[in-house]
Amino acid sequence: MTTFNKKIALITPPLLEDIGHHPLFPPLGLAYMAAVLDQRGFEVKIIDCPINRYDYNKLGSELASFEPAIIGIGSMTPIAEASFQSAQTAREVCPDAQIIMGGPHATFQGKDILTTEKAIDLIVRGEGEETLLELANQPLTGKKLCDIKGITFRKDKEIIQTPTRPFIENLDTLPWPAYKFVPIEKYWVQGQKLLSVITSRGCPYQCPFCVASQMFGQQFRARSANNVLKELEWLRNEYGAEGVAFQDDTLTFDKKRATDICDGMIERKINLRWGCGTRADVVTKELLEKMAKAHCDEVMFGIESGCERMRASLKRGVTNAQCENAIKWAKDAGMFVTVSVILGYPGETKESLQETLDFVRKIEPDDAWLCHATPFPGTQLRETVEKNGWKMSENWKTYSTMNAIFEDPKLPAKEIAQMRKQFYDKFYSVSYILRQANKGYVKGNIYSKIMARTAVNYNLWRIMSVFHR
Repeated sequence: MTTFNKKIALITPPLLEDIGHHPLFPPLGLAYMAAVLDQRGFEVKIIDCPINRYDYNKLGSELASFEPAIIGIGSMTPIAEASFQSAQTAREVCPDAQIIMGGPHATFQGKDILTTEKAIDLIVRGEGEETLLELANQPLTGKKLCDIKGITFRKDKEIIQTPTRPFIENLDTLPWPAYKFVPIEKYWVQGQKLLSVITSRGCPYQCPFCVASQMFGQQFRARSANNVLKELEWLRNEYGAEGVAFQDDTLTFDKKRATDICDGMIERKINLRWGCGTRADVVTKELLEKMAKAHCDEVMFGIESGCERMRASLKRGVTNAQCENAIKWAKDAGMFVTVSVILGYPGETKESLQETLDFVRKIEPDDAWLCHATPFPGTQLRETVEKNGWKMSENWKTYSTMNAIFEDPKLPAKEIAQMRKQFYDKFYSVSYILRQANKGYVKGNIYSKIMARTAVNYNLWRIMSVFHR
């Protein structure tokens, strides 16, 4: 019987010091891949550097002691630099290991990465579970790389991209995330153990600023309500989860399934607090009330603009009236309401931007994400910026949506930033702080706690900046 090294390390890179960070959740994508590999008899080690506060030296020592045959590294665009440095560290301490990079940045920048980053052997594109398993089994099967779908790799001086792998049709066949490989006791948000869950993949919408439909397909693929409910019970009973954050692009796309999940949470008395993201055109007043009854504390609506013309350019397909109704229904149901908007998308004018900011003030959300239009690799937005010949940053660390990445001659980036700042200066008022503090510290809404502190810190920063001019 053929034997081979079955150790596989999966890495979340160390934090970059000069970019902002959200609360740390377990690495859901890596945990899914770890579960599939573990199920097939591989020895898996997840090295989540941020939660463990590992630097590259500690990462190197962890890899050296484990001696894996395969090292998989996640890549999001803002942390691409850290992913590349992790690969270099891995190559130094494990020179014979196969070093693989996956995630959205690698999926769409694969050829460039393999040209410049010699420590990386190949790229896994899109949905990774089946591809990584096939690569892990390669010593046993003898399958050639060119016959493995969904990868990009070097062959001599040429870079080969194999055909795209079909997506997993039945998500219920996947094991639940292997959280046993991460220090689950370290993942706390505002004193609560809040874990991530994803119940669907694929996005039928074609938003030009997003790559979700390219990463996971245009067909909405969903786990059954029963499968989701069993996972929620497992997270509560096995890991002591007190709340969950649904990571679906549009949790309520299938309103009946969303209703079934809520009904199940109520009937089974799962009693986990939770939040999710969705669209204003796929909720009803009744569904939002049911969600609140099932302990949904927070809902995020991607309204993207308050200008109907700009929203059409963003291919959102929703109206201001739909947004206003959905937000009112959610607030009436007692939820914390977040909205996200995109500032400075091509075609934006000072007038349309002001219209958006005025609309956000009018609907009075609990939180507003004012995101700069960010041309991530693989997006139609990036193609547009390149076609227009506009100056665009190639410093991946700036791709956090908090920075202007390109310069539209008709609407200077400095003007967008100034209008954005003026909005937050008024939004984070004393009355806002008191309102969120009451909802958070008196009524127990975790999202309001976070925003009360955010607003206080923002105002402290404003005061301090006056003395450092």
